[in-house]
Amino acid sequence: MSQVEVAPPRSVLQKVLDGIEVAGNKVPHPVIIFLILIAFIMVLSAIFQAAGSTVTFEQAQIGAEEPITVTVAAQSLLDADGLRFVFTSPVANFNNFGVVGVIVVAMIGVGMAEEVGLISSFIKRLVKIAPPRAITFIIVLLGVLSSIATDAGYLVLIPLAAAVFLSLGRHPLAGLAAAFAGVGGGFAVNMLITPVDGMLAEITNEAIADPANHVSITGNLYFGIVSTLLVTVVVTLLTEKFVEPRLGAYHPSEGPADADEPPPSGELSDEERKGLKYAFWGFLGTTVVVLALSLPPNALLRNPETGSLIEDSPLLNSIIFLILVYFFVMGLCYGKGAGTINSSMDVINPMTKTIAGLSGLIFLLLVISQFIAYFNYSNLGTIAAVNMADTLEAANLSTVWLILGLIAMTAIIDIFIGGVVPKWAIFAPVFVPLFIQLGISPDLAMAAYRVGDSPVNVATPLMPYFALIVIFAERYRRKVGVGSVISLMLPYTVVLLITWSALLVVWYLLGIPLGPGASIYLN
Repeated sequence: MSQVEVAPPRSVLQKVLDGIEVAGNKVPHPVIIFLILIAFIMVLSAIFQAAGSTVTFEQAQIGAEEPITVTVAAQSLLDADGLRFVFTSPVANFNNFGVVGVIVVAMIGVGMAEEVGLISSFIKRLVKIAPPRAITFIIVLLGVLSSIATDAGYLVLIPLAAAVFLSLGRHPLAGLAAAFAGVGGGFAVNMLITPVDGMLAEITNEAIADPANHVSITGNLYFGIVSTLLVTVVVTLLTEKFVEPRLGAYHPSEGPADADEPPPSGELSDEERKGLKYAFWGFLGTTVVVLALSLPPNALLRNPETGSLIEDSPLLNSIIFLILVYFFVMGLCYGKGAGTINSSMDVINPMTKTIAGLSGLIFLLLVISQFIAYFNYSNLGTIAAVNMADTLEAANLSTVWLILGLIAMTAIIDIFIGGVVPKWAIFAPVFVPLFIQLGISPDLAMAAYRVGDSPVNVATPLMPYFALIVIFAERYRRKVGVGSVISLMLPYTVVLLITWSALLVVWYLLGIPLGPGASIYLN
């Protein structure tokens, strides 16, 4: 008599996340959601303008000698000026929404490499040489470190991680979640110096009246190194102990009927080995050219004024183009070696197919770009952020509670205002002087802001790349939506906020320097 396999009972937390997923997926298509949000913001902006809502605050500006005083009032989208903006700005709003260009440019190269077989063969090779137990850790660590290349992790690592998990017989959405948590949840820290460090340090210094207390670009380096390890370990454990068991075993029937064949596992064929060898030489050749344009003094890809390779350098500003170049060259070399490219059309068709596959996403981003532009025009986000900052400043909290308050406030505002720089430009003139008054280094305020800024990135639909993550997930599950991704990522947000906040509080209590010469306390 055959035995019926009984699924283990689901915990209360799993049932809550299942409820979030079901509720989230019952809402209309994301395009409809954002159209509803646009209508809501228009009405809300009119209400706040009629109520005379204004805020006055000091805002740090890069290049300015000291913060400037700014007064911001709620602006209605339903009065004459607001309606003119609604009618005249859509094209500019879409053109200025940088995510669209980033995705299209990068995915041309990545899509070409995928279509000719490079990605599939690379995954088979990676699975063969990498210890299976270390795959999750490696993917998450690469995700956190990918912030050195700005947005590259979102475009390359996340879909690659899902395919790697599938090749190992693991649930691809668990791989997607782990990579997304590493890339987005740990975006504000790194083991290396990144462009984010330069921007945060400069804004912090603009908010400091006393030049003797200025912070350096390495002011959070020690904390960043330890935070990178913490995020990697926490995300790895959470993926393997909770997220992946909750997803259960993956069955190919879950995927859409027109899905591409999954990357096969097993031994590489002779053609694939030859293709990978050619791709490797293409990678080395491209790297030699990039290094030749970067390393010499006054090189083309150095900052023409400072000579830096990090701060506002053409090298880092060209990362997305370099992704296109690397994947195009490697894909071309692989195709020649493996025999999958025999004519010019074998090069053009994969790129055309990639762009065609992005059409739905581009339409969604068109609508999202309008919502973000209208929300920014209304000034409602700025008014909320300033009022929260003023409330926290007036609360006269102890340093520990001030740290936790800044983390919590940053996390809440991050749901609505993305990007590392805009929020800190508002918060720094409030909190940096406040920390200095308490005898605490501004580096600590900057570290608290980093902790609050990253974890929410993976759970808010307003994050610019969130729609792209939903598209990636749809490759492996037919019935997937915003609610699916939120329920998948919410545990990472909550656990990272708790553990990371605890790390910073302990760091402060022990008085450990946050970076080279960056003491917790002012001298």
